[in-house]
Amino acid sequence: MTGTTRTETDASPALPFDTVAVRELVQRWRDDPGGTFRTWFLWEERVKNFRSIRRGIEQVAWEIEEGRFGTAYKGSSLETVVHSIAEQRQMFKGADHAFLWKPKLRIPDIYEDYSNQLAFGRALETCRCCTTEAQVLAAVRSLADRKIKGLGPAVANVLYFLHPTVMPPFNTAIVKGFNALTGAKIKLGNWEQYLQMRDGILRVNAEYRNLLSNDLGAIGGLLFDIGSGRYPAPPLPGEDTAAARAAWHAELAAARQDAKAEKARAAAEEQDVTHTQVQGWLRDLGLALGFDVWIASNDRSRPYAGGRLADGCLSALPAAVAGGPAADAVALIDVLWLGGDSGRVEAAFEVEHSTSIYSGIVRMLDLALSDDASLCGMYLVAPDAREGEVRAQLHRPAFSRVADLKVRYLPYGDLERNREAIMRFGRGLHPVEQLARDLA
Repeated sequence: MTGTTRTETDASPALPFDTVAVRELVQRWRDDPGGTFRTWFLWEERVKNFRSIRRGIEQVAWEIEEGRFGTAYKGSSLETVVHSIAEQRQMFKGADHAFLWKPKLRIPDIYEDYSNQLAFGRALETCRCCTTEAQVLAAVRSLADRKIKGLGPAVANVLYFLHPTVMPPFNTAIVKGFNALTGAKIKLGNWEQYLQMRDGILRVNAEYRNLLSNDLGAIGGLLFDIGSGRYPAPPLPGEDTAAARAAWHAELAAARQDAKAEKARAAAEEQDVTHTQVQGWLRDLGLALGFDVWIASNDRSRPYAGGRLADGCLSALPAAVAGGPAADAVALIDVLWLGGDSGRVEAAFEVEHSTSIYSGIVRMLDLALSDDASLCGMYLVAPDAREGEVRAQLHRPAFSRVADLKVRYLPYGDLERNREAIMRFGRGLHPVEQLARDLA
């Protein structure tokens, strides 16, 4: 593939000349256990967050349209949504910074200026309801044309969770990675620059789609790892000498030796193991108490106790549950206990080891709305040290719509200390109800 001559002011992206080198880079990155492809893009919990974030965006837009959003970011439904995005491992760390109120600069100007706030809310709602790429881009350009002070393309991180095949994520590292890979000179903070970068990302993604994905989170992760210094980009045209190529190969070979990244990877794996272990406790406890047990559909194949996490559990949800309006979301709840005769959900458990409770709460809300008022217990299972945080989160205004769910808190410590005795002597849901703590 040949490139084009670029001028100093030309921000239009150009594909790399040497597609073989880039293909080698992408393959190395895909195989790297510490790269974002494996630690984030293939992370089982990632897909669970899309629906909850979409529901949160709907809530933000509704509150703005109804004049209920208020004039502050702190404690708002927007903070809840953006905070859950910022917790998406390293890829979105700091995503909330762009939305924090800067009092000296009075930005982003969507808190004090209601007309700007309304334009922002309507753009979110339009994008949420869009079905085509053209509609999404028209809404984005309309928002960009308003030139709201301090509200730049960081909004793309929100829109990515609505349209992952249309809107790539955005942050400083991604921009740096894109420029390094393509030789472009995209600048931060400008919608037009973002849209130019998006065009280039789509071209690169099309070239290497068999190694990447229609979901632009994959190429976003690649660019993030390049821009954050984990992986070097191949030499650009005009710089591609034998010495430069040899130096690049040496850097590429050493990329996996990044101690900081390896530490982050190990911590992420430890979180996954702990999450699976607690799901296993709940599986074994539910079976011992006489329930049929369902394991979240994306966790079923996880290794546990010499087998799979879903061993001995239901292979399909009962028709009454599977046929509900939110069946896909309900199937992602970490653990469900169902009555063997009735096929009804008797208890729902969301294990929140370190991430936001928001996604779990939304899935429980979906379950409650798909069942009748006699739905049983709902439990947030979390480390003992998180009780205060869980209580504080559930008392935020953004969670007011789920107050009637009567979600209860089940600490790891109490579960671990008592589960064997309950398995031996317990029956039904009563022993778990005795362990759980009210969050009201």
